[in-house]
Amino acid sequence: MGEAVQSEMVVKRDLRAVAEVRTFVRLVAGGWQVDDFVPCLIASELVTNALRYATTADDEVIFRIGRTDAGVVWVEVQDATCDMPRLEDAGLNGESGRGLFVVEQFTRCWGARPLAGDVGKVVFAVLDPT
Repeated sequence: MGEAVQSEMVVKRDLRAVAEVRTFVRLVAGGWQVDDFVPCLIASELVTNALRYATTADDEVIFRIGRTDAGVVWVEVQDATCDMPRLEDAGLNGESGRGLFVVEQFTRCWGARPLAGDVGKVVFAVLDPT
């Protein structure tokens, strides 16, 4: 039986860094011969949320992507706030607030867990096997 593998990167405190995360996902997923569309979409949503709502200028955001030996891909974003994410009703004319809805629609499951010592949280999503 093989072992799960994971890769990670520290994300710059700039929304333009989301494109760098997608490039990173494409490289990792390509090495696994996995379609990168859904992993890129989910990574973009989770990283954007962390950069917009869950960090200050000095906080670090860490993105991780992994794959189990059964082919299940997961992504997670670690940030420095303890505020847990929640689905919001964006309404028909809302210009934001749909990110976690997208995550919920395109993943097997998603959630968040606090880090010990109240130093932040990890938001994760598990994708269906490819």
